[in-house]
Amino acid sequence: MDTMSEPHTHATHPEIVKRLKRAEGHLRSVIAMIEGGKPCLDIAQQLSAVEKAIVNAKRTLIQDHLDHCLEETVGALPCDKRQSIDEFKAITKYL
Repeated sequence: MDTMSEPHTHATHPEIVKRLKRAEGHLRSVIAMIEGGKPCLDIAQQLSAVEKAIVNAKRTLIQDHLDHCLEETVGALPCDKRQSIDEFKAITKYL
C-alpha cells in the first residue's frame, strides 16, 4: 500500500480526532494556567488529564491499526496459530 497517495483511515479516526482536539483545548487551558500563575498542584493535575487523553488516543489508534491492518496482512489463521496474534494485540493495551 502506498501511504503517500491513499488516505489511510479507520472507523475510529474521527473519534480519535475529537479526543485530540479536546486535549489540544485542554492543553491551551493549562498553558493559560501557567501564564496566570495558578498553583503548581492544579497545573500538574490538569497536565495529567491531558497526558491521559493523549495516551488513550494513541492506544485506540494502535489497537485499531492492529485489529484492521494486521488482520488484512495475516489473513485468516487456524486457531492454533491465532493465539500469538491475539496475545500480541492484547499486550498493546499496556502501552
